[in-house]
Amino acid sequence: MYDELIDSGELPIARKSVVPGTGFFLPDTLEEDLEDEQTAAALEGADVAVVADPDADGLACVALIREAYDDVRNVPEPDEEDDDADETADGEPAADAVDDADEAADAPLEEPEPTPHSVALIPASPHDVEDALARVAEYGEDGIDLFVCDLAPDRYEYVEDELDAALETASGVAWYDHHQWGDDVAQSVRDAGVDLVVGDSDEECSADVVYRSLEYDFDPMYEELAAVTRDHDLWLREDPRSDDLADYAYWSDPAEYVEVVREYGADLPDWVSEFLEERRVEKQALIDQAVARSELREIGGYTVGITYGRCSQNEVAEAMREQGADASVIVKPAGSASIRGTDEFQLCHEVAGKVNGGGHPKAAGCKPDIYDDMLDYANHWVTRGAVTKQVILSAFEEVVEDAADADDRATDTAADDA
Repeated sequence: MYDELIDSGELPIARKSVVPGTGFFLPDTLEEDLEDEQTAAALEGADVAVVADPDADGLACVALIREAYDDVRNVPEPDEEDDDADETADGEPAADAVDDADEAADAPLEEPEPTPHSVALIPASPHDVEDALARVAEYGEDGIDLFVCDLAPDRYEYVEDELDAALETASGVAWYDHHQWGDDVAQSVRDAGVDLVVGDSDEECSADVVYRSLEYDFDPMYEELAAVTRDHDLWLREDPRSDDLADYAYWSDPAEYVEVVREYGADLPDWVSEFLEERRVEKQALIDQAVARSELREIGGYTVGITYGRCSQNEVAEAMREQGADASVIVKPAGSASIRGTDEFQLCHEVAGKVNGGGHPKAAGCKPDIYDDMLDYANHWVTRGAVTKQVILSAFEEVVEDAADADDRATDTAADDA
């Protein structure tokens, strides 16, 4: 296949909005081989491994751990910026670690960090955390300290074998997160020998959990970094700097982001601001495309906005909220979908849970298991996600109906008690 057929960098915005990026078309075997090589290189000589979601929250966790371990700083110079760092980005980072489960497949593969670190960064998504754990077990030195940050397995059996292997290699495993954990999953992870700390997903981001869990006297800059990261990750939108952190984490190399926030905290330097300003021109154009093709559906007394496109899901969801949506669904060309709620609808994680996903009450992500071959994906692109939309809307109907039934039962019970 000609490279230009899968390179969307030069496509007009209208076409770029409806197809995945180059990384989506890379064979899994190629990606796995490269990830093996990169992980082995990162772990060579490392005393600590951090498996983390490479969004702003997960990377803030890495920054905090590197600071606590007095790891070397490697701050990039502005002239080292790669103008083509994200030719294939699919939107803004998720507000939640389960969001856009296959986002990593839609981005280019990263190079290992040029300067060796004693605290190695191992990026992972919620759907491949077990692979990252297996690589630490295979390539990490015996006695390495292992942290897992901003990731939550849907079921313990998904990570059971790989976690056991990692525990045999590591001197200890600490797992810091803030997502919705099933009680049985959390207990199984703890029983395996992991120090698991899960924060309140309505109050904390994972960086908050790391900040309060590590026995280290952090500079106040890091407390502020965690607070600003939380502002975006929990979709509070009270600090304008949080959008900058989220965008920069998405558009830059994870290793670069970690070192920049270690140096500057939440107040990013001017050269980063200039970089973000340039990238946001296209970002807004993709948002406009998705908003223009959005529609509203009535489901059980709720108004659900739904659209399709390669875009920044949070801003698109906000636009649909302003149009009257109680909840919003943004279906992506790579097959995943972002689900956003409001104060009126706080069951996003339950909707996502019915279609191969999960997350928070007001922010979740999923990828319905409906893509059997490339013809299914071709249909997905041509129809602007018609099948995926219907599957997720059906999940909404089930969740709303279940919630209504539960309310009826509670009312009947209260009446009987009276």
